[in-house]
This record gives sequence, C-alpha cells and structure tokens, in this order.
Amino acid sequence: MGAALRRIQVGSALSAFGLGFTVPYLYVYVAQVRDLGAGTAGVVLAVFAMAALAVLPFTGRAVDRRGPVPVLIVAAAVAAVGAAALGLAGGVTATVLSAAVLGAGTAVMQPALATMLVWCSSTSTRTRAFAMQFFLQNLGLGIGGLFGGLIVDTDDPSSFTLLFLVEAGMFVVLGVVSATVRMPRTASITDARPTDGAAPKGGLRVLLSHGAMVRLCVLGFVLFFACYGQFESGLAAYGTEAAGIEPSTLGVALAANTAVIVAAQFVVLRLVEHRRRSRVIAWVGVIWAFAWIVAGYAGLGHGSQTMATAAMISTYALFGLGESMLSPTVAPLVADLAPASMVGQYNSAFALCKQLALAVGPAVGGPMGATLHGPYIVTFVLFSLGITVLALRLGRRLTPVQDRPSLAPVPSRVVAVSLPGKAPAVTPAVAH
Repeated sequence: MGAALRRIQVGSALSAFGLGFTVPYLYVYVAQVRDLGAGTAGVVLAVFAMAALAVLPFTGRAVDRRGPVPVLIVAAAVAAVGAAALGLAGGVTATVLSAAVLGAGTAVMQPALATMLVWCSSTSTRTRAFAMQFFLQNLGLGIGGLFGGLIVDTDDPSSFTLLFLVEAGMFVVLGVVSATVRMPRTASITDARPTDGAAPKGGLRVLLSHGAMVRLCVLGFVLFFACYGQFESGLAAYGTEAAGIEPSTLGVALAANTAVIVAAQFVVLRLVEHRRRSRVIAWVGVIWAFAWIVAGYAGLGHGSQTMATAAMISTYALFGLGESMLSPTVAPLVADLAPASMVGQYNSAFALCKQLALAVGPAVGGPMGATLHGPYIVTFVLFSLGITVLALRLGRRLTPVQDRPSLAPVPSRVVAVSLPGKAPAVTPAVAH
C-alpha cells in the first residue's frame, strides 16, 4: 500500500476501535445506567438509522464536489461531538439529539472513506484494499469491545462517560489522520464506467439509468436485510425464545462471528480474488441459507440444550464466513461501476440501501424471530437463496473486468532504451 492508503486504513481501524467501546453497551447505558427505560433505548437505536437516512442522500454529491477528505474531516468532527454529548447526556431529549448527531456523522464517514480507498487504488489493487479495511475494522471493533468490557461498570455512570469520550477521541484521531492524507491528483478509476457506455454526468437520474448499479443496490439491500439486519434483533430473539439459549451466549456467538472474519479474511481473499465476483456473492447466499438451516435446527430440532447452543454459535460463525467473502467483492464492485465523477454518489447510494435494510430488518425480523419461529427460518432461507439468484443475474450485466478484476491489464514494468547505432532495445526497469 502507498502512504496515503496506509493512513486511511489506520484511521479507519482506529475509528472502529472507538466504536467498539460503545456499540455493545449502548442499550444498557440508555435503559439502565441513565434509567431512561427500554422505550427510550429503542428510540435511540432507531434514531441512528433515521439520521443516516436523512444525510446520505446529500453525502455523495458533497464528496464528488468537495472531495472525500474535507467531507470525512467534518463528519469525524460531528461524530466526535455526538459521542461526547451522548456520554454526558442525562435526559431523554439530550440523549436522542446526541444519538442523531452521532448517527449522522458515522453515516457520512462510510462513503467518504470508501471514496478515498477508490482514489488511492486501482482495479487490480482495490479488492485487497477493501478486504484489508474490513479486516481492520472488525479487529478494531473486537479489541475495542474487549477494552470497553474491562472499563464498564453499570453501577458507575462515569465509566460509560469514559467509553464515549474514548470513542470521541478516536473520531478526532481519524479527522487528524485524514487531514494529513495527500490524495492523488486524479482518481485511478479510468476503467470504471457504466456498462452502457453513457458519458458520466452526475445525478440520481444517471445512477437509476445504470442497470448494473440498480441491481447491485437491490442485491445489497437483500444482503444486509438477511444478515446484519437480524444479528441484534430477529436472530437474537429467535435464539433466546426458540432455541432457549442464555443471553450471554449471544455475546459468545458474536465473538465467534468476529473471530471467523479475522481468521479467515486473507485465506478467503486468496481463494476469491481471481474468481468472478458474481459467483462469489452467489456462494455467500448458499452459505447463509445453510446458516439459517442450522439456526432452524437449534430452535426447532428438539435436540439437547448443548446442541442448540452450539448450533446458534455455528450460525453466527457461518455468517462471518460469508461476510469475509463479501468484503473483497461488493464494495470494490460499487467503485468499479462508478463513473469517475460519481464515485461518492455511488458509494452513498449503496450505503443508503444498507441503512434501509438495517432499519427494515429489525422491524420485520424482531417480531417474527420472537413468535413465528418456523416461518422466520423459512423466510430467511428463501432470502438467502434470493441472494444467489440476484448475484448470478447481476453477473450478466457486468463487463469481464468488472466481474473478474484480475483480468485487468497490469502496467508494464518494461522500458525502452536506445543503444548507439542500433535499434531501440528493451530492458527490465530497475526499482530505485
């Protein structure tokens, strides 16, 4: 990686480290520590999604017009203010407003960081750049959650204030690191154009007229709805109600999910980076369908409690395997589909689909997972198989290089030299 890309990755990992301090404990903090009740805690969690939906439609154009670095610096500052305010808030109004500010800031950071990765990479290196980001972010979240667990004390509100101040500090570090990044003068995405050959203009109409991108957004919604949108809602409710596992086991299951991602990411990368992206995503759908079947056994198989617990942990681990396959495929594909003038808008549009799925997923999956156990499993097995179908259909709309970036021509490391009295000869270039 170049110096700019290294700094981007470090800043992204540190911000994830800060998030890890608070994400696992937000519900407990609002409902119990601040004694605002479960209803307020639910509102706070919903506000995060609503704030993202409010700002993302405007983020892409700002990134394309102003550049990703200024947008990321502002977003990091806003998120830092929101995190610090949430740690100090005591009333309902202050807590909800602080959550809205924090949610808006973190939502804007995602497409800005993605655009910076695109600008600092090429088609041949973009897969590894996004895989590295996903790996470091999950590692940061896991380590942050571990340190947060050592600090947190439900009988001491100041311990939670410290968690949020650490999170705010990490956002400040991200802003400072981003300010030192020297972006290339031109984005190295000359091969990233719509497959229909239309000239890049900009705007929602251009994006909606790009068939491959529309299909990818639909696929992205289904991906996040069937996986991330169920982790802390429907699947958790199903595990405790149908499978009868202890709530503490959910923490172990999430740890297994993160452990699989961290352990398997680069092994999986070597296996998938020379294969068609559409086929890799299709296999994710198959793996997740099997994961939901395993979850079905946990709750409906009438086995021992030990087997049910092992099955639920295995379900989360299988989801982690699928996630490690998505990180080097989906996000780089968004970048490779984008016209040079619309990278920010394409990343923001995909992030918006993700947030919609994260908002709708718990609303649909939560009640089903708690009460309609059989229909819940069948529904999400079908959604997972739908991922496979959508991915294969998307592959027909992609160019060979977009579907398999390893086919992209690699810049030659050969230079021509002239010898006196002879025709120009070719000699290998020597690195200095």
